[in-house]
Amino acid sequence: MEGSSPVDDEQTQLVNRQGTRTYHGLLDPRGPYLRWVAVFFMCFLSFGSYYCYDNPAGLEDVMKSDLKISSSTFTAFYSWYSWPNVVLAAVGGILIDKWLGVARGATVFCAFIVVGQIIFGFGGYFRLIWLMNAGRFVFGIGGESLSSAQNAYAVSWFFGKQLNFVFGLQLSFARVGSLVNMNTIHRIYDSLDKDSTGPHRIGTTLLIAVSTCFVSLVCALILWTLDIRRRKVIQEDHPHDPADEFHIRDIRHFSASLYCVFIICVFYYVAIFPFIAAAQLLFISKYNLSPTWSNACNSLVYFMSAILSPLLGYVVDKTGRNLYWLMGSITTTIFAHALLAFLFVHPVVPLVLMGISYSILAASLWPMVAFLVPKKMLGTAYGFMQSIQNLGLAVMNIFTGLILDSYGYFILEVFFIICLEIALLAAAFLYVYNSIKKGILNDSPSARRAKQDLLDGKTDATINAVVDSPVSPDENNGKVSYT
Repeated sequence: MEGSSPVDDEQTQLVNRQGTRTYHGLLDPRGPYLRWVAVFFMCFLSFGSYYCYDNPAGLEDVMKSDLKISSSTFTAFYSWYSWPNVVLAAVGGILIDKWLGVARGATVFCAFIVVGQIIFGFGGYFRLIWLMNAGRFVFGIGGESLSSAQNAYAVSWFFGKQLNFVFGLQLSFARVGSLVNMNTIHRIYDSLDKDSTGPHRIGTTLLIAVSTCFVSLVCALILWTLDIRRRKVIQEDHPHDPADEFHIRDIRHFSASLYCVFIICVFYYVAIFPFIAAAQLLFISKYNLSPTWSNACNSLVYFMSAILSPLLGYVVDKTGRNLYWLMGSITTTIFAHALLAFLFVHPVVPLVLMGISYSILAASLWPMVAFLVPKKMLGTAYGFMQSIQNLGLAVMNIFTGLILDSYGYFILEVFFIICLEIALLAAAFLYVYNSIKKGILNDSPSARRAKQDLLDGKTDATINAVVDSPVSPDENNGKVSYT
């Protein structure tokens, strides 16, 4: 306006900005409640993905008999899920950061898991193993990229505000999906008409499971609506800065600490997911359990995780020291596998230990990524983490089937213990490296806040040079912040 002063312009902008605040109560983006409404739908975003991911594990005995397949063919269902994500999970992360955005990306990836599960079900119905593999391939394209979107959602809404707790809560609800699968999928199969052929019962069971994928899709659409409101407020309060744009060349700034986190992720999870996928027959053969009780035991890891993940996430938020928690969880998992390999202790004992340690690791490992990359690269970083994890799972699921067919469960357990020892060595290296670099991964919350005060005003490049931990600007004040 001609003749107006800078003060007048500022007042006019303030009035205009206030005039856009049309939301009230729970849906007010500037209020304290909307993010907790959003976290409810974040928690159920991957419910269908996790429920259907372990459909084969819950149906292992009848799949092998009805479809007349070997252990290696059975475990290949998990490999076919993982193979596309060796590349596509990283691509999905880049798509989230560069083009799609978290909300649109999550919806697209949910659509993939719906289509993939439908194909998997029809493949089982007609006993077409190649079609089942294709369904798992399509399902995998959506599943891991959806996890990257879910992680990016959590950080974008909760960075600096109970992030470890939210990661634990998300994991808890995701594992509820796996837990419900382990305790219902075989019952669904048993409830179907006994006069139907085995493949028809398998296919029908898998198609019924598609309904859980639609639950995820609905959550994605609701989150998209909520995120539009949140982003509108962010743009009003903090105008777009070209420096905050993601560029693919930024990947070269991934730190050694981040790659070490990737290695830990790979070698830890290959001792969890392939074990759960193949453990039903271990419990039947070694402990003389029925298929129903074997599935119940097999679900204990997920049951413990569903209960403990948010609680342990809250504890990690309050205590910090992520690396201590991480190394303790890996050590406990080694002990659990050793009990299964060398002793005849009832499987409930090692599985409860495994569930506790698995919950601790998830609450301490995954939030570390938010300490090691800027917010604009979170989708890409989590995508790379998912890709590397899936490369390990794809290869190790093949090895799991071959070891089972050739050598049995004892050698398989020894193999899992070796993988965990590699993860523990990587965690020890990360601890030493973080100490040398004076990083924040193993700091207490108060120490992290002290480093925030020290590093306020420094550029990302300076922070990289000092602590090897590029941290994210808080959306509320533009300052460097730590959880």
